[in-house]
Amino acid sequence: MRVVITGAAGFLGSHLCDRFLKEGFEVIGIDNFLTGRPENIAHLFGHPRFKFIHYSVTNYIYIDGPVDLVLHFACPASPVDYMRHPIHTMKVDSLGTINTLGLAKLKKARYILASTSEIYGHAHVHPQPETYWGYVNPIGPRSVYYEAKRFSEALCMAYHREHGIDVRIARIFNTYGERMRLNDGRVIPTFLTKALRNEPIPIHGDGSQTRSFCYVEDMVEGIYRLATYEGLQGEVFNLGNPQEVSIKDLADNILKITKSSSTVMFLPPREEDPPRRCPDITKAKKLLHWEPKVDLLEGLARTVRWMRDILTKLY
Repeated sequence: MRVVITGAAGFLGSHLCDRFLKEGFEVIGIDNFLTGRPENIAHLFGHPRFKFIHYSVTNYIYIDGPVDLVLHFACPASPVDYMRHPIHTMKVDSLGTINTLGLAKLKKARYILASTSEIYGHAHVHPQPETYWGYVNPIGPRSVYYEAKRFSEALCMAYHREHGIDVRIARIFNTYGERMRLNDGRVIPTFLTKALRNEPIPIHGDGSQTRSFCYVEDMVEGIYRLATYEGLQGEVFNLGNPQEVSIKDLADNILKITKSSSTVMFLPPREEDPPRRCPDITKAKKLLHWEPKVDLLEGLARTVRWMRDILTKLY
């Protein structure tokens, strides 16, 4: 079977390339390297079942031959990235989604959208189930990301209802692990980089805000099941770790794991930063038979080992 993965050189996209190749798929990866990195997929060049196309999905997409699966994972995913590239972020989840859905329609392929927990916004329901519609500011600074994703979800369901395309939507909660960019602005790579350099760890606000962090190995397993299980047409799934942790506790855990001499530095809160974020994964447990296996401390320890190696090579 052939799978097209957009955002193939990104954090999650590159791990998905690995997984589908491991399962015997032929993988066609697409990325324009806006936030993806060539080194994430360098080990795949020369693989007989891997083909890479350096291209922006905001343009028309042509793929020769059959396609069985399309995974649309191209999009700046960290606040630093999507605020730096606000228009491109909206293009990749509007034009890019239309183009990849058009490819799926042409090839009669199954389609998986990488959506986000950000679509829930400043949630008034906790933990967030898939039935919750969210509470968002459509013109705020973060709106370029979550409104683009909400539009992508609506597009997927329109193509499903009008053209009968087998679409599935993954609402992905915070994920971490090997191949994250050290400077992408997300909390775990930021905290780890600062701790390993013995520099102050920046916490915006008082640190009481919570997140749930899913190790990349677990996330890839959930996405793979969503992509390959039968009978899930038009379904939406939360994928994330329901183990909720405060940002202050996360910093404390990282200081312990790294044995760092860093201190915590409190900064003004970020605008529209949600106070709590945690998935209800009841649906994924029932229909995908999936839940995370790697707890936070173990996942952080694995990520630290990888990051120490990266920092040693850089400096």
